[in-house]
Amino acid sequence: MSDATSRFEELVAEGAAVPTDGWDFSWFEGRATEARPSWGYARSAAGRLARATAALDIQTGGGEVLDLSLAAAERPPVLVAATEGWPPNTARATALLRPRGVTVVAVPEDAPLPFADRAFDLVLSRHPVCPRWTEIARVLEPGGTYFAQHVGPRSVFELSEWFLGSRAAGVPGARHPDGERAEAEAAGLDVGAVRAERLRMEFHDIGAVVHFLRKVIWMVPGFTAEAYEPRLRALHERIERHGPFVAHSTRHLFDARKRER
Repeated sequence: MSDATSRFEELVAEGAAVPTDGWDFSWFEGRATEARPSWGYARSAAGRLARATAALDIQTGGGEVLDLSLAAAERPPVLVAATEGWPPNTARATALLRPRGVTVVAVPEDAPLPFADRAFDLVLSRHPVCPRWTEIARVLEPGGTYFAQHVGPRSVFELSEWFLGSRAAGVPGARHPDGERAEAEAAGLDVGAVRAERLRMEFHDIGAVVHFLRKVIWMVPGFTAEAYEPRLRALHERIERHGPFVAHSTRHLFDARKRER
């Protein structure tokens, strides 16, 4: 076995072995980078939490971002709840957020929210899979705020295209902020200016690519290292010869308020 083949297989094995629960991306340090939006979502959410009485975080993942925001809030809300649909993340979020007094509820992402009408004055979400605007509006009290960072259209499309070719155009989750604004306003929310940014990403080795595609499962639906071995090997050789594989994420920031009537 050549040294090049051995390195490829070792890197792929590393990326395939890392647990994928939660939204802690610290494993990527030194192996992949992603520029962050200028608005600093966790910091901005902390300011909103400090002014809220009852807050809900939708699709909290492993609770890491909410935990950071609560830690930075000068005065956390009296009531904080969070939802999550994937069982490993629900368990992780519960363990992390319970010491902060947060109730984590297991809710599938496509299910109604199990809360009363007008239960919250703040709803947060970072990278919801598909916002259920009528449910968000329902649980907000009049004048309440929805503050969230969404994944935008064609995010990390370069990576999807590498593995799927022309099929990448049909990958789900490519949401445009104009369409989401229209859906939010139809549900009874007034949306302010939507900020959008396109951000540089770099993958420095093929192990980082494997772990990313296992973790962000909608990039290449059904991805396994075995099924995509030829494309992984070709990408590994490209990175080894020419340096990091560059892609771009897209993000947009929603700041909406429920109408008084």
